Amino acid sequence: MTINSAPLAVLGFVTNQDLRLMRQVSRWRPPRWIRWWMIGATRAGDGCLWYAQGVVFLLAGGAAGLSATEAGLVACGLGITVFQALKRAIGRQRPSVLERHNWARLLPPDEFSFPSGHTITAFAFAVSVAHFFPFLLLWLLFCALSVAASRIVLGMHFLSDVLAGCAIGCGIGYLACLVVR
Repeated sequence: MTINSAPLAVLGFVTNQDLRLMRQVSRWRPPRWIRWWMIGATRAGDGCLWYAQGVVFLLAGGAAGLSATEAGLVACGLGITVFQALKRAIGRQRPSVLERHNWARLLPPDEFSFPSGHTITAFAFAVSVAHFFPFLLLWLLFCALSVAASRIVLGMHFLSDVLAGCAIGCGIGYLACLVVR
């Protein structure tokens, strides 16, 4: 293997693993409570969870709440801009295009899969707000991880889409904290 073929080999490996996991997940029939949790998490990740938490921080958080809300808005706005540009540039098809999901019938918000926009905004919000309210870190991570897992379980994204979204979102959340200080 030459040095130039190494990235292609890694990409091929990741793609094969993504496809294998996608096929397993799309055929899995989880218990009803997991289905409800995943659908609820993905719907909350559409934005209402972040808006609701921002309102609570504004009303009850004092100066830190104002800064946390501002950082969350900056992080989510930047996250949306980044994922929309990346999705158009990369153009990866969603898992649902390749194989029909066994039980989830949700429609994706757009046609492209990489990276997961829900995951980017979830982690961008979590990291930026946790900077101002560290005692909420576990709650914020639970929310972000639930959104990320839901995107895979519901057949909206491949694992690599979600992992990339997590990394990008964490970076954006940290950057938002630097901007808002």
